[in-house]
Amino acid sequence: MQSWLHRPGPTWSFYPGFLFFMSCLGPNQLRGLSSEQSSIAQVSAGMSAAPSLWDWKPVARDALLARAHHSCDVVRGKLLLFGGLRSGEPKEPPLGDTVAFDPVLLTAETVVPDSGDPRSHHDTAVLADRWLCVVGGWDGTHRISSVGCFDAEQGRWERWAEGPSNDPPVGLSSHTCTKVSEHELRVVGRQGGLRTQRRFASLYTLRVNPTTKTYWYKEEDLRLASRAGHSAMLLHDPGGYRLVVFGGRDSCDVEVAGRWSKTKIHVEPVHAPKLTAQLSRLVGSGRGSPQAPKGLRHQSCSVVGPFAVVFGGETLAKGRDAVCNDLYIYDTRCSSPSWLHFPGSDRRQKRVGHRTCLWDDKLYLVGGFGPDGKTPCPEVCVLDVPE
Repeated sequence: MQSWLHRPGPTWSFYPGFLFFMSCLGPNQLRGLSSEQSSIAQVSAGMSAAPSLWDWKPVARDALLARAHHSCDVVRGKLLLFGGLRSGEPKEPPLGDTVAFDPVLLTAETVVPDSGDPRSHHDTAVLADRWLCVVGGWDGTHRISSVGCFDAEQGRWERWAEGPSNDPPVGLSSHTCTKVSEHELRVVGRQGGLRTQRRFASLYTLRVNPTTKTYWYKEEDLRLASRAGHSAMLLHDPGGYRLVVFGGRDSCDVEVAGRWSKTKIHVEPVHAPKLTAQLSRLVGSGRGSPQAPKGLRHQSCSVVGPFAVVFGGETLAKGRDAVCNDLYIYDTRCSSPSWLHFPGSDRRQKRVGHRTCLWDDKLYLVGGFGPDGKTPCPEVCVLDVPE
């Protein structure tokens, strides 16, 4: 049952010498390549056009990873992907498969071909490095609030039951779900029309119990601005932790969606000393502009030490070129946190509906739609901040 943790699968890995060769090819030479070789060459050629301050370095490529509006979490040393969409077509049904990417072997494999519960625009939390808890999402017909779980130890999906005091939201998609402890999650925002979500965001505490396989929602009294496709980041503050949300609406406002003492929070931080030092150097370079992301949604956000790293997404402003490839860093080292904006110059790296995962001192970029907003990207990239 545990074979998915160790068995390598087919993939394509990038080698520096080959990348250099491909990046030197001209347009006429590219025409003679196969479609896959041409796609790889375009990615590697785009690397030379990226800003010298930072870049997304491709490390692997596999069709299993080509999806958007999925989830991606670290479970037992693997990047575990679930659900999502294969295209941007409105009637595209969501995926229900589970895929594991090994960041050491740079291989991908299907763990469970069909969970029986396909979803996109959902969110997840990992409990005890064993259970991948999937909350809400779009099932192809409705927005749902139910909770499912993948048991990595048993290698199977489970449907959890509602607890007796469950008070669920109408339906959830494009929301955030943040782990507070092994038994408590905080759910913020959702998509919805004017009748269901006019002014305020949905804000719920979600209790989960892996032993009894039950869950129950409780609505909180705190009022936040309406958001969907936003980000949530659990950050240190002098008294403990605070949950900060931004994006998902036409503003650059940052709001606090909860505060907890240090004894209440049971979340182990991921140590990334090398990447933290690189981000500190990037922030201190003086080449970033003091600008917060405004009107951005479906971006990625990962907390790395005292920094929150935000990438990509799409703007809510009307226009044909809505997909972004900019990097934002939220610096919390001072009492008044600040944003820094580092524009991206390579349009091939534009992403929306993607995910970033922090593991072993590296920040991985997985999936998402590319510049056209509808073609999924099969590459896995690592954030590179040169010396």
